[in-house]
Amino acid sequence: MTVGFVAFHYPRPSHFDEFVGRVRKVRDVLSSAPGCLSVECWISADGEAVVSTGQWESDEAFAASFAAVATADVDVTFDERECRPRQIVKLSSV
Repeated sequence: MTVGFVAFHYPRPSHFDEFVGRVRKVRDVLSSAPGCLSVECWISADGEAVVSTGQWESDEAFAASFAAVATADVDVTFDERECRPRQIVKLSSV
């Protein structure tokens, strides 16, 4: 069973470009873990959200990728640079 996620992030306009850079760094760490099939960074059509998506071969590979993020030198802090809470949905293939 493949697993994935879709995450919507809402950076404040003054931090938008910085936030895209942060998401790209996290993408690089996630995608380097074994079993990662893809990780993408998108911008919503209205320009308000940075959307990240990913897909892994298994739940174990998914967990390993996020464990790598926890120990990497990347900024995943939720703080005043974002104007509303992130929306993160974990997915499973059917």
